[in-house]
Amino acid sequence: MAPSRGKAPPGEVADGLSPAFLELLRAERLAELMVLDVGTGGGRLALALAPQCRGVVGVDRDARLIDEARKKAAAAGVTNARFVVGDVEVEEYAPFKPDMVVAYLCISDAIAERAGRVLKPGQVFAFVAFHSDQWKETGRASRFAYGEVGVKRLLKRTGFTVEHLAVERAVQQFETVEQGLAAAVALQEKWKADGRWFRYVKFLEEGGRTLTQAHLVVKARKT
Repeated sequence: MAPSRGKAPPGEVADGLSPAFLELLRAERLAELMVLDVGTGGGRLALALAPQCRGVVGVDRDARLIDEARKKAAAAGVTNARFVVGDVEVEEYAPFKPDMVVAYLCISDAIAERAGRVLKPGQVFAFVAFHSDQWKETGRASRFAYGEVGVKRLLKRTGFTVEHLAVERAVQQFETVEQGLAAAVALQEKWKADGRWFRYVKFLEEGGRTLTQAHLVVKARKT
């Protein structure tokens, strides 16, 4: 359910997962935990964690992606991960009995609220979210994006204490308008549909020569 991810910032491994985020998760006793991966998509985070966890459940409303995740799990011989079609912004998480809730570029107030309701004191909610500076040159923040202050307020309201919050940022720089356009060509149709492409072109024509990608990496514990 997450929006298009685009090219990963420097510091991310080939499959697009932040090493810093994985390190935060592996600091927990994963072998004892049932992990719920909300908005799992094709299952990349769930499958990365499965060998270290008691079990993993990946949930996404896109049945095509869930089928893809199941095929990947079967091909990799992963037996302790299952994938379920469901809307993580509508359905409650209690049926999955998670000890930890994780998400990768799939965050909303509704998800945090549901994580807050299902997790017990001491259990972890960890995620990577789009930062409000993501694609800031388009003049329009994604509805999936959060700033540091906003995400802290959300986590406090939903019963969590922040243990780690950092921004992973990559800023591409260009010498010409053409280079800037080429860097975003994969996003052209999406940005034309939501009005961002024309704002980005205007930014470049007025002398702008950057394109920013920024993610929030967060680990919080239920109080």
